[in-house]
Formats: sequence, structure tokens, C-alpha cells
Amino acid sequence: MNRRTNLTFVVFGLLGSVLLINLALPIASLLFHADWTEWVAALRQPEALQALMISIEASAISLAVMASLGIPLGYLLARADLPFKRLWIILVFLPMVVPDLAAGILLLRTFGPYGVIGQPFDARNIALTNNLAGIVLAQLFVAAPFAIISTTAAFASVDRKLEMAAATLGDSQWHIFRRISLPLAWPGITAGLTLAWIRALGEFGSTLIVAYSPHSVPVYMYVKFESEGIHGAMPAAFCLVVLAGGAVLISMMLTRLSGFADLAGPLGKVATLEGY
Repeated sequence: MNRRTNLTFVVFGLLGSVLLINLALPIASLLFHADWTEWVAALRQPEALQALMISIEASAISLAVMASLGIPLGYLLARADLPFKRLWIILVFLPMVVPDLAAGILLLRTFGPYGVIGQPFDARNIALTNNLAGIVLAQLFVAAPFAIISTTAAFASVDRKLEMAAATLGDSQWHIFRRISLPLAWPGITAGLTLAWIRALGEFGSTLIVAYSPHSVPVYMYVKFESEGIHGAMPAAFCLVVLAGGAVLISMMLTRLSGFADLAGPLGKVATLEGY
């Protein structure tokens, strides 16, 4: 039995290592060919610093919106007996599979000068595209599902017996949420919000269409690639990789604290809600 188990691990290890190398090699290549002095100097240029500040500001606003609206929505999906709950879950998942460029077209059609929502604002000289608001809208569309799914999974993992015990003692639903459900689910929620934040920070496709200017870091990287080739785009790519790496490490720490074995756990729990 042990030999068979070991053989299985060896075969699976060989197969999995092929994919793992494919994932790790580009990152390793970036680090091995790093020109730290030149890249730091390039990132200190005014246009690079402006793009970084715009990305940080927009992603911070997106994170605040995702936290303030995504946590209530996640709690409802996890605990409330909503009609058509499967439909709401599908609507949350759908933006995750829509290609970024297609998402940008949809957002432009909705929030652009001739869009259903954008036209009334445009009539009052309020633009929702090609500015910070457009970047936030693009980031929310692609990143909010990550926050909602993780939040729903975190609340679903809370033992209902604890909430029911509090209810039998006369606690209100709000008190149960604030004193029991939210604290127990908080590590998982923060892990999901961290991943959603870095997804928002790195959003490119929809931002390119909805808010080409002012440049966020991904759009700035694309502009540098178009004008200077891969050499000019490397500093911005390095900056995004460093930010993403830091966010992933934080998310893994928070995920461990929340009791999730891995990031696939929350997604699987959400998929099983109401038999979905």
C-alpha cells in the first residue's frame, strides 16, 4: 500500500511540476534578469509615480466599496432565505468569466456618455469615464466577485448553532451579526478582500476602454510597452508583481487564521449553497 501511495505521489508530482514550472518560470525570469537600479530610477519618474498613486487611490476606493457593500451581500447569500438565490450567485460569478475587454465594452455602454446611466450624468457635465470614477467602476466589476464569494464562504463556515444559541437568548439579528458572525468570519473576509484589492490594482483590459486616461499602472505599463518595448514595460511589471506577491502572502496568512485549508475551500462552499 505504501509503495502504491508513494508511486502515485511521484507520478502526480511529475505531472504537477510541469504546470508549476510554467507558473513559476516567468516570475523567476523577472527576478533573475532584474536591473534594480534602472527599474527603481524608472519608477521614480513623475509619470510612473502618478500612475502608481492613481492606481492606489482607485483601488483603495474600490476596496472600501467592496467592503461596505460586499460584506452585507455576502451575509445575505450565506444566511438569508432569498428567492432565486441560485440566480444571485450566478450573477456574482458571471463577471469573473467575462473577458476584460468585453467587460470594458459593457461598462462603456452603461456608464459612457451615451449609456443608460452615463447619459444623465453627462447631461449635467459629470463624466463617469476617462477619469478616476471610470477606473473605480472597472475595478469593481472585475474584483468585487472575489470579495463577495470569499465573504459568503466565510459566513457560511460559521457554525449556525452559535447563532441559533444567541437567538434563543433573545439577541437581535443585528447583534448576532455584529458580535458572533462577523468576528468569526472576519479572517476569511479580509483574506478575500486582500485578493480583491490586488485584482483591482492590476486590472487592465476594462480600464483601457473605460478610463484610458489618467493612466493606472497597468495602462501605463501598456503605454511604455507600445513606445519602448518590453524593456520600458519591465519596471511597471516588476512593481505589480511585488504588490501582488505581498498581497498573496497576506491573504495566505489570513486564510490560515480563518481555518480555510486553501483558497479553493471558500469557492467550493459557495457553490454548494442551496444545492447550487
